[in-house]
Amino acid sequence: MSKSKRPAGKAVSTSIPSDPSDSSLMPAGYDLDEALVDKLANLAVELATEDEASPDLPAKQRDLHRVITKSLRQQQDDVLYEALERARDQEAEAYPYLREKIEEAAETVFFTRNERSYEVNAFVIPMFVRTVGGLDAEQNFRDADAFTELTASIKEAQLESADAKVVLVSYAYHLDEIDAITYSHLEAMVRDAYAAMTDKKITETAAINRSMSSWPANRFGAEDTAVELRFLLGFALKTADDPFYTIPKDEAAMDAYFAVRAQRFQTWSEKVVPLVQRCLVTDGRQFDVHFLYQDLFHGGKERGIAEYFMLQMMSELDHGLQESGVDAQQTHAVMGPVDIEGEILLRVNIYNGETVVATAEKPLDGAGDLQVELDDTCDALLTMGLKSVALAEEFDADGNAVNVQPYADGSAA
Repeated sequence: MSKSKRPAGKAVSTSIPSDPSDSSLMPAGYDLDEALVDKLANLAVELATEDEASPDLPAKQRDLHRVITKSLRQQQDDVLYEALERARDQEAEAYPYLREKIEEAAETVFFTRNERSYEVNAFVIPMFVRTVGGLDAEQNFRDADAFTELTASIKEAQLESADAKVVLVSYAYHLDEIDAITYSHLEAMVRDAYAAMTDKKITETAAINRSMSSWPANRFGAEDTAVELRFLLGFALKTADDPFYTIPKDEAAMDAYFAVRAQRFQTWSEKVVPLVQRCLVTDGRQFDVHFLYQDLFHGGKERGIAEYFMLQMMSELDHGLQESGVDAQQTHAVMGPVDIEGEILLRVNIYNGETVVATAEKPLDGAGDLQVELDDTCDALLTMGLKSVALAEEFDADGNAVNVQPYADGSAA
């Protein structure tokens, strides 16, 4: 998979990475390496604001990468997460810069074997699964033949190079499980995958095994229609110079390259529905699945989360409208940020005149693209049939929308 997020379209980060550095989770007597945290944060600040022509840039970049990879190998997640927070406090651009570098180092690991350079990527494919009664953990990947065919389909559909080795984990991950995988845990999983793909003697993949815990209890009734987010997780081993992954530099050629990849994925997603059904459902219950896009671990995770929160928000707003009995075409929406106990959320209020008839909130991430987030939310609101959408500078402590400006007119949608 390319590191580029181009095929993901309007994907946007909507969650802060899980933070295992919470002091309440640390063993008694634990001492955080403050000097290393400061070094990482300070390097991120310098590099995020450094002139690209600076002669010091390459050395600083190498130094940052060295500290990150060492922290990953030593499982010092506390250092990485604390450095992210300090970078955020010092310089707005430093947080997304450092986060991107840590994510890349965790999900893509380079190896040298027989004097050739290889890389292994961790990728995910988020999917929304619709069933009657909800998914049953006891039916999770019980069909070995279907799993074998599903794994082979990745290369057959040219989602990965014909020369690559691809493995899938025989498991559908719940969001809680994916979100619990820390940076160093993911890096260890990638190393597990490399060992398993290159050494036939390897029979134990401890880090990968540890990533599979259990799904939360099924909260759906037997007759309920359930839509649930799950993730396929896989690893691809390839030579570092495989031309299959070379992105053209010309803009038109680049667009064509990603368009072809997107079409391949679309074709694959339509073809493998029966296989995924056999992997997830063994009792013949009604089943459908909507795939998002194959992406590197963190990009795919954030895309899945973004879609999940968007669907949740729209469901809550639609429920509020239904409860109010007001026709959506008679309403308008105001969206804007709100601070809830230090967490910045995106709030949407739907009004009938001056009366709020529905409201919902979802997380915002400072590392994400706010404009894309607003555009996506606006598009979703207009598809509900609202007259218009406006943008507030914020919602104050009393819940009032401040400095509201028009954003989009439903009649023009």
